[in-house]
Amino acid sequence: MSSLKKSSLIERLDALYEYDREPVTEDKLHGWSTFIAMFSSEHIAGTEFVLGTLLVLHGVTAFDVFAGLAVGNMLAVLSWALMCAPVAVRERLTVYWQIRKIAGPYLTILYSGLFALILCLLAGAMVNVSTTAVSLTMDISSPNFIAGDTVPSIAWITIAIGVGTVVAVLAVLGFERLAHFAKVAAPWMPLVFLAAAVSSLPSLGITGMSNFWQIANEKIWTGVAREGQMQYSFWHCVGLAWLCNIAQHMGMGDVTIFRYAKKWQMGFCSAFGMFLGHYMAWICSGILCAAFIHAQTAAGDANPNPTPGNIAMLGAGYAGIVCVVLAGWTTANPTLYRAGLAFQVATPNWPRWAVTMIAGAVMIITACIPAVLHYLDRIVAYYGLFFMPLGAFIFIDFWLFPKLGLVRNYAERKGLMMSWPAAIGWFGSFGICFVLYAKDQYEAWAWVNDKLPAFLAHYKADLFSQVLPAWIIAVTLYTLCSVIQQKKSPLITEKEN
Repeated sequence: MSSLKKSSLIERLDALYEYDREPVTEDKLHGWSTFIAMFSSEHIAGTEFVLGTLLVLHGVTAFDVFAGLAVGNMLAVLSWALMCAPVAVRERLTVYWQIRKIAGPYLTILYSGLFALILCLLAGAMVNVSTTAVSLTMDISSPNFIAGDTVPSIAWITIAIGVGTVVAVLAVLGFERLAHFAKVAAPWMPLVFLAAAVSSLPSLGITGMSNFWQIANEKIWTGVAREGQMQYSFWHCVGLAWLCNIAQHMGMGDVTIFRYAKKWQMGFCSAFGMFLGHYMAWICSGILCAAFIHAQTAAGDANPNPTPGNIAMLGAGYAGIVCVVLAGWTTANPTLYRAGLAFQVATPNWPRWAVTMIAGAVMIITACIPAVLHYLDRIVAYYGLFFMPLGAFIFIDFWLFPKLGLVRNYAERKGLMMSWPAAIGWFGSFGICFVLYAKDQYEAWAWVNDKLPAFLAHYKADLFSQVLPAWIIAVTLYTLCSVIQQKKSPLITEKEN
């Protein structure tokens, strides 16, 4: 009997088909409410408690936050709506399958494997956030993510395993269940963020709009970075808001999600995620962080630990705790879902549910590494710069190549195992931008300044400002190399024969 039950369970899991290798059919498409809910829930996330806090710790000013985040998030919305969604609804294929057509199987496997690992790491950060909330209710202390070098206790790790298991199960159930979960969680989470921040303002001495701006600059976004943190500015806020999801929009990662959209205009649904999550929620979590540090310092704590659970409890009590838990889940679920699809490209004969569970195990391990939250802003920056180029090639291949008289999906039509123009564009773009950044940031790379022309040696690159140069370099290299490739080895069709 147990054997029959086991067989039945596996059959039901195998039946959770997600159109991994073919276009989504018309009867499976979704409307506006689905994508509004998905973006609102995914981007009003547990990590908003982290990234909003990091902006405070990195010493931005109030103007930097309010104006810089507005500009950066608008750029992100336009990138989703005008670059990602139109390609998604025309092709209706996952990003991995579209990359395979233009870059060949070898680069696709490399991209998918590495992309899956970084997605597991990001999902792990969400689980870490949710765990800080659950552990607080059990009086179990969380690792100090500001230090980034403490080891979690066994009790804390046990909670992380439990939270991560719930996330993994929801991701296994597929797009339909993710959409349903998002619709349930999305409507009230932004209200908790807002209510928690407003309730914390009096503790900072803010009594109304009349003194908000002055105290905001004096006690919240002071313009002075805390010890051990890099100083951030207006452009850092713009870059972080735009860059933190660049692999999803300019890097086309979310064609995997928007392939289920009825219209390309649904790309503008990203505004609900950006301006409720990466604008309002970042500002609110910054207020909560400042209020928590102020309260702890006044109580004599020289090293306050503003974890998501701590600051949410301060602002909204147990409602804040529930919000942190669900905010972590609503982001970790689709992130792990994407990771499962990515791993499946590298393991094509394995069922999606199995590789998603493996991704879940990796996610749980990374959730127990405090340094992930400590360096989260750097991680999302590197993540965007590294994975964006291949997605950019999808955009260029779709829109530009026909106008240049170049063949679309050349690697697939030519039967190539690897596209050398894609390889040069991908690694060349990341390599150039990394070296320009690393020469002034890492001592081991300082020698590069002696080898560069003077104007490049004096150029002080910041990781967040590398977004546009990286995109331009990538598509320029890819296009030029593709012109050379297709002129040297033109595609001969049957009609021409």
